[in-house]
Order: sequence, then C-alpha cells, then structure tokens
Amino acid sequence: MNIILIGFMGSGKTVVGKELAAKLGVDFLDTDELIEKTEGRTISEIFKADGEEYFRQLETEVLKTLKDYDNFILATGGGIILKEGNIAALKTLGPVILLWADPAVVYERVKNEAHRPLLQVADPKAEIIKRLAARSEKYHQAADHKIDTSGQSPEQIGEEIIQWVRSKSI
Repeated sequence: MNIILIGFMGSGKTVVGKELAAKLGVDFLDTDELIEKTEGRTISEIFKADGEEYFRQLETEVLKTLKDYDNFILATGGGIILKEGNIAALKTLGPVILLWADPAVVYERVKNEAHRPLLQVADPKAEIIKRLAARSEKYHQAADHKIDTSGQSPEQIGEEIIQWVRSKSI
C-alpha cells in the first residue's frame, strides 16, 4: 500500500513522509528529489532555466513512472495538483492525504530556505498567502483525508495518518 502526501511547501510533507515511512517500514519517495535525480539539476535551476510549466510537466512524468511500484510514502511538490490529470494519477497510487498549515506557520517554516524558487520575490509572505488561496480548493478536492499540521509534531501527524489508513482498511 502507498500513501500520498500533498500540500503547500512547508506543510510538512517531507518530514512527515520520512517519519511515516520509517514507522511503516516502507520506502520514502519525494517527487522533487526524483525530478532532481532525473534532470541532474536542482528544482531552483529547473525553474530558472525552463520555468514553472516545464517543471509541472516533469512532475507528471514522474507520476507515470510510479504506477508499477508499491509500498511507499510519496511526498509531492506543492503544485502537483495544478496540472490536469495529476490528481487522478495520484489517486491511482493510493489514498491522498492533505497536509495543511496556516500561511503564517508556512512562512515561519520556510522563510530561511533559499532553495524555494517560488519565494524568490519581494514579499514571500504575501506570495504564500496568494498561492495558498489559489490552490486551496484543488487541494481540498483532491484529498481523501486532511490534517492541519500547524500545531502538531511529525510523530503526531504520522500517527494520525496511520490511524486513518487503518480505519479505512477494515
């Protein structure tokens, strides 16, 4: 069984995904890491050289490669839900869990991370609020389960996901 984590940057997908994979004894995969390995360059370099649209195409290609794999936790890029068809592809892989955090919490978590291309703007806090608002409906429509990560530890979130998945398996 696979578990798919979606949500905005800084919502905890990578940290929670690694925690969850360790608890369940399965592999942890991250679409951004898979793209960087395939492309041989960082996400920031891809954005700078080829733009966001090209990056979104790469996300879709990565999803296609995962259809034959099993027993993994997948942390996705924050914008994966923006491209037509990605949500359906994610749902074929496993239950989709939305990790959500308040914009102020997201900002505090990512404000010092220079590798975030979408934050290379004059007002990163305003950019977070704008992008979260624009994506909110798609995130919520895609999700089979939602967790607000704002005041919880990765361990608590992982445990909530495990309990939810087990309740659905009965």
